[in-house]
Amino acid sequence: QVQLVESGGGLVQAGDSLRLSCTSSGRTLSAYAMGWFRQAPGKEREFVAAISRSGGMPYYGDSVKGRFTISRDNSKNTVTLQMDSLKPEDTAVYYCAVDQTTRHINEVHARIAEYEFWGEGTTVTVSS
Repeated sequence: QVQLVESGGGLVQAGDSLRLSCTSSGRTLSAYAMGWFRQAPGKEREFVAAISRSGGMPYYGDSVKGRFTISRDNSKNTVTLQMDSLKPEDTAVYYCAVDQTTRHINEVHARIAEYEFWGEGTTVTVSS
């Protein structure tokens, strides 16, 4: 069992930035590929970004490419999602998740089914 805690959500205006963080008190996150997903009201959960165990090979969903940046700081046991140029359509609950299925240190996945442990989410609201 891996317990994850997201933080950093809030209410911002369109064009603003937010920085989300994900950490675990009981596990070393550097052992896992990590992902961020989001779920807007009435919509399915969607992939946002993923980062490999090595920290390289970041991968982004089309809707956030060029605006969001995923990174990891193993010394702080933290995975971060920097969100710039926010849009009202970015409004959602954002979740971080652990992917235990990667076999290669540079491998990343975008499918929800490949992520086993999830945080409870942090809410991001972007007003127009």
